[in-house]
Amino acid sequence: MTSEGILVLAILVGTVALFVSEKYPLDLVAMIGLGTLLVFGLVTPQEGFSGFSNPATLTVAAMFVLSAGLQKTGATAAVGRFMVRLGRDHYSSLVVIMGTVTIMSAFVNNTAAVAVFIPLVTILANRRKISASKLLIPLSYASQFGGVCTLIGTSTNLLVSSISEQAGYGAFSMFEFSRMGLILFVAGVVFFLVLGKWLLPDRQMREYAAIYHLGDYVAEMRVRHNSPLVGKSVLDSRLGEEHDVTVLRVMQLGGTGWAPLRQVLQPDHVLLVHGSVTAIMRLRGALRLEMNADFKLRDEALQLEDIRVVQALVAPGSGLVGHTLKEVDFRNRYKALVLAIQRKNEVINDKLSSVVLSLGDALLVQAHEEEIRDLRRSNDFIVLNEVPGAALRRKAPLVIGILIAVVGLAAFNVFPILVTALLGCVALLVTRVIQLEEAYHAINWQVIFLLAGILPLGIAMQKTGAAGFIAERAVGLVGDMGPVAVLAVIYLMTSIMTDTMSNAAAAVLLAPIAISTAEQIGVDPRPFLMAITFAASTGFSTPVGYQTNTMIYNAGGYKYTDFLRTGVPLSILFWILSIIFIPRLWAF
Repeated sequence: MTSEGILVLAILVGTVALFVSEKYPLDLVAMIGLGTLLVFGLVTPQEGFSGFSNPATLTVAAMFVLSAGLQKTGATAAVGRFMVRLGRDHYSSLVVIMGTVTIMSAFVNNTAAVAVFIPLVTILANRRKISASKLLIPLSYASQFGGVCTLIGTSTNLLVSSISEQAGYGAFSMFEFSRMGLILFVAGVVFFLVLGKWLLPDRQMREYAAIYHLGDYVAEMRVRHNSPLVGKSVLDSRLGEEHDVTVLRVMQLGGTGWAPLRQVLQPDHVLLVHGSVTAIMRLRGALRLEMNADFKLRDEALQLEDIRVVQALVAPGSGLVGHTLKEVDFRNRYKALVLAIQRKNEVINDKLSSVVLSLGDALLVQAHEEEIRDLRRSNDFIVLNEVPGAALRRKAPLVIGILIAVVGLAAFNVFPILVTALLGCVALLVTRVIQLEEAYHAINWQVIFLLAGILPLGIAMQKTGAAGFIAERAVGLVGDMGPVAVLAVIYLMTSIMTDTMSNAAAAVLLAPIAISTAEQIGVDPRPFLMAITFAASTGFSTPVGYQTNTMIYNAGGYKYTDFLRTGVPLSILFWILSIIFIPRLWAF
């Protein structure tokens, strides 16, 4: 292998290591890899920036906009509300949820579909007295089932199709994945109907105060006659700035009635105070307050009249990701107060303003009804236990018609999918379903830069012979066992990489190797490429293996092991089915 090939392999190893470490955002890692390739002249500038003009990248961007149009009109929410009415018990709810989300995710970005369905599934679980943890993992997995049913179901399908076309083996058709996708869907539903009762956890929802351990951070304190607070309002006293605490409400002695934070405090007024134990104890001494030792926090103490407490998940593409509450001026921007943050199995109650937020973080938010409605309408959050609105419901049929036209024209080869998707976006803008600014905001630019940055690495692997070198080693290990054995290894490699890094990146890095391997043993690479698309688009085994898993992690109160217990056997089942059926559906 040439020195250039060795250098590309080194960049490949470094890129994968950075992806797995999660030390830097995925799009930044992709840009670092692209910059390194350009600096060493391993790709030309035209090749380096070809990812931004790649049909797959542009189609993914367009599909984000089309999905946003469906969400805004309430079309997806309307389907979800119908689903809630159909689910009567655990088994019927499971079938309805998985069937509905699978169909929707075949044509709509699956993170967008799951974002709409999380609160709806939570409502269904509460109404039917079912633990939400029994339904949310199937919701996430079903969205992945749908993604492997059509060309536009996931960005991975589009990427591998583009790589296949560039290599001279042709693009994939719209419904080329459907037969295999249907097999996996049926297998997945049966898996949860038979084994879900034992594999899925049964975590009953507790009060927010207990879930977020607020009892140790919220205290009830009475204003004494000699307190410096007498004659001042809470706002005038600057308790937050000077004592690092937040007053959640002001009550009369005994908890009868309440007062606004601007009301002048009098002796025997009771403050419900949120802060660290140290800050609360310091406040008690400095302002001569009396602490109620018998106080036990309940959710109703945090809610009064039109003030409510809700959980809000940080949504995919949220402007809060990578920023702290202080940096985004959360309290003034959203007119809401964050009481605690839940991240995976960790609850954060102290120094909230300095916590860097991530996708799927659950914020316990206290706000007025109006502000909660604004949070629900914001693209930054998924508000649980709240039904998504439908501001433009009258235009829902129009948007559905546009989506059908996009899919139909591409399926019958009237126009390429990129052309129909872009025309669909133009139709949404011309009919004023969405505004131009909303269209830009709907695109997940992290995904776009990730795809654009990682595609040139695949080009460099092919160009320098690095992909061929890896393929030779792979053929040397299993090539004598036949193409089915090679397919099994490629699927397994893709599945493992998908569970530890971006699924799109795993597909782009392995597709050139799969093509070179097929050429080495003299078979059609299409079955190998199909194995990559199915394995990369079904990341079940970890909460970071797929974005939808991360989204439902906190909402379902899951632990990391819950995904291993359900995801590993399901991944093995899909692996076996793929080894059996892919060679039959796509001959070598």
